Amino acid sequence: MFLKTAAAPCALLIGACLAPSLAFAYDLPGADSPTVVDSIIVTGRRNAEDPAVVAEARDRLSRTPGAVAVVSAESYSDRFVQGFSDTLRNVPGVLAQKRFGEESRLSIRGSGIAQGFHQRGVLFAQDGVPFADADGFSDFQSVDSLSARYVEVWKGANTLRFGGAQLGGAINLVTPTGRTANQRALMQVEGGSYGFVRAHGAVAETYGDWDVYAAATAMQGDGWRDHSRQSQGRLTVNAGRSFGEDREVRLIAQAADIKQDMPGSLTLKQALETPRMASASALSGDQARDLTVKRLTLQTRWRFNDSTLFEAAIWGWEKSLYHPIFQVMDQDSTTRGAFARIDWTGQIGGLRADAFYGFSLRDGEVEALRYVNLAGQRGAKTADARQDASGLDVFAEGRLFLTDQLALVAGGSWGRATRDYADRMTPANDDSIDYDWFSPRLGLLWEAEDGAQVFANVTRSVEPPTYGALVQAPLTGFTPVEVQDAWTGEIGTRGRRGPLAWDLVAYRSRIEGEMLNFITGPDIPAATFNAKKTIHQGIEAGLDWTLPVELADGSLMLRQVYNWSDFRFDGDARWGDNRLPVVPEHQYRAELTWRHPTGVFVTPSVEWRISRPYVDYANTMKAPDYAVLGLTGGFNMGPNASIYIDARNLTDKRYVGEFSAVTDARTTQTAVFFPGEGRSVFIGMRLAY
Repeated sequence: MFLKTAAAPCALLIGACLAPSLAFAYDLPGADSPTVVDSIIVTGRRNAEDPAVVAEARDRLSRTPGAVAVVSAESYSDRFVQGFSDTLRNVPGVLAQKRFGEESRLSIRGSGIAQGFHQRGVLFAQDGVPFADADGFSDFQSVDSLSARYVEVWKGANTLRFGGAQLGGAINLVTPTGRTANQRALMQVEGGSYGFVRAHGAVAETYGDWDVYAAATAMQGDGWRDHSRQSQGRLTVNAGRSFGEDREVRLIAQAADIKQDMPGSLTLKQALETPRMASASALSGDQARDLTVKRLTLQTRWRFNDSTLFEAAIWGWEKSLYHPIFQVMDQDSTTRGAFARIDWTGQIGGLRADAFYGFSLRDGEVEALRYVNLAGQRGAKTADARQDASGLDVFAEGRLFLTDQLALVAGGSWGRATRDYADRMTPANDDSIDYDWFSPRLGLLWEAEDGAQVFANVTRSVEPPTYGALVQAPLTGFTPVEVQDAWTGEIGTRGRRGPLAWDLVAYRSRIEGEMLNFITGPDIPAATFNAKKTIHQGIEAGLDWTLPVELADGSLMLRQVYNWSDFRFDGDARWGDNRLPVVPEHQYRAELTWRHPTGVFVTPSVEWRISRPYVDYANTMKAPDYAVLGLTGGFNMGPNASIYIDARNLTDKRYVGEFSAVTDARTTQTAVFFPGEGRSVFIGMRLAY
């Protein structure tokens, strides 16, 4: 039985009725101009209301027999966004939960479920280029959501196009070009609660065969909690030369300078009673994350003929991290790589077919130094190491249309990863290890004449350990953490019919050696271990419904997202069949948008954690449930100017949005909670030409 639970049929029905996906612009009654909605549902049919570049991306992703999504820049242009917790909040199956500032937990189908800091388990990329370290460990604060044309989300094991094999899939931000940018010139100014101020400007232009896009963003804010001040500057330049249709060479440069004070985690009592306080260790250690990133990408898109399209890139980037926490982590890293991919369409045995194949190569090193933390300054050196890592993925996937509507999909990727560690202070800790794997994939994709799709697939995913798992002082050498290996089956449907757009997926993953973490001490990075067997299963559902009524000459559209996440041990020697912590079993989000043809809109929203998630593997402590209300509205001041107001947590509810996992709450310290932010209001103005 695909979902082994009595609740599955009920959850499936609830998901179909309640849940969301967001993806299309609808023809609204009385509307004279396109309505901007979240671009999430992917179908094989293009929507005439979408910008061509976004519709093309949807068409490409719709060839995947699995859960995928596209989030257009238009979907969040009229509300406050700060990081993935805002841009991806309406994507079914994605848990993007804010900790503080732009620091968030981002998990898809339980990937990196217990990672209490930074991120792993999802391949993050920009224009197809990973922005994680070569071992897969990432800081994604350097990414500027305001400088993305759209975001691709490849959920679960559906990330073969990038060669990735992570349990959580891939998220790829695509940078605008001088030809695809939404406007030729843009100025956006925002301000709001807790001293938040941000300015963003962008220009896009074409000069014959040449085009250029340039954008800059500057932001600062005091933060809602004590000791959470932040400031950021980001720059993006994308210049290209066209040599005809589907033939171009492009140079993309990006830079970011980020300074973030860290307020630390609290006990549950503190988080609910004095949520704005910072932890004692955050104050005494002046804890912070200061990050600078410089990235350069040279890429090409070149059509050889009607049936063959070639895409490739070489890239490199440098990162400097100064990170006072339990000790001062001082790291300089360099990462470089290349990828190439060919898309082909044609016939096999008289049957219509298409395929892609290619490789992704990355290599990098981290100079990892650590010092005693003396009020945020370096004290005595405690660690000095070099971490070298590399990765290679060779991949291919093809579709063979057995009928005009039914395609058989098969593919796979071969991967190799290396870890070479040199400890300059304690050479006995030197170590190295290599990993190899093959991840096959088999699926079916059926598409109706109106573009609605039904799909199913079975895929293997593999994730080798990062250095954070392998190097666990004071243990000598590498900790024997094994590869995380999973088989995932999923079945789903997506489409649009009349006033409804839907996205509904059920999945089940059987995982061997899931890498889990738990806090070992206040503000100390978690230890990592392999569970023997775990199961992740659930439902991701989205429903957009344009109501068949008008209100004050305006249209109404209801968008809903529901996730059922049943993650648990499977006969573990210590934990039995206990639930895994952190991710709530049931979560729901809804927005109701009233929009007038003149451009005025109002959107009340609710974010509801229906169930209380466990905090510990022993299942002795739960985090509270909550429901948070929001309200967004805006209007046009003319053909080129608009204003929005985004109010959050209207009732000023005290709640815990995010926390880290512990082993047993009865015997372990539980200062692991990050309070949800209180009532806040943000106002923005956009001038676009």
